[in-house]
Amino acid sequence: MTRIQGVRDGQGNPFVRFAFRETRKRVGRVVAPMRVLARRPLLMAGNGTMEIAFERSHAVDEHLKELATLKAAALVGCPFCLDIGSMMARRSGTSEEQLRALGDYADSPAFDARETVVLDLAVAMTATPVALSDELWARLREHFDEPALVELVAMIGWENFRARTNHAWGLGSDGFCADGVCALPERLPASMGAS
Repeated sequence: MTRIQGVRDGQGNPFVRFAFRETRKRVGRVVAPMRVLARRPLLMAGNGTMEIAFERSHAVDEHLKELATLKAAALVGCPFCLDIGSMMARRSGTSEEQLRALGDYADSPAFDARETVVLDLAVAMTATPVALSDELWARLREHFDEPALVELVAMIGWENFRARTNHAWGLGSDGFCADGVCALPERLPASMGAS
């Protein structure tokens, strides 16, 4: 159940109405987080700036970014993020087999070494406190240069922000997975400090 009523179509200042039009162009509808953020247009503008920056930054393959953010969303358990994230991951090349195996990625042949280390990073960064070891960082450096690592870390951090915020607002699924496989909520491994 949504805890904050979002702004409806036709409401809000000209910036809000413009942002709603642009969101419809990108994903086909105005998503629930955008409607809630429209209650504070300055915060909505900042959020939109980050989203556009991530969309235009290409130091890392889009598939890897979407896979990493989906893993973080699964660990936080955000219904909205799992819904839209699964759709975005499929669009970027994530297979249905990978979506089904996301919870057991470390033991699944569906993921290659690059995908696995990116998922390891998402798990480490979503733990509280963050559990990023020097060993994991060394494995990441085998696959990615510094610009790519900046992008990956920032993207996973941003997803933690989005997922935790949307979850706190009580935002549910927006129906993006209605026609396909959707990743499921997970728990952090006990070794990562999950409770």
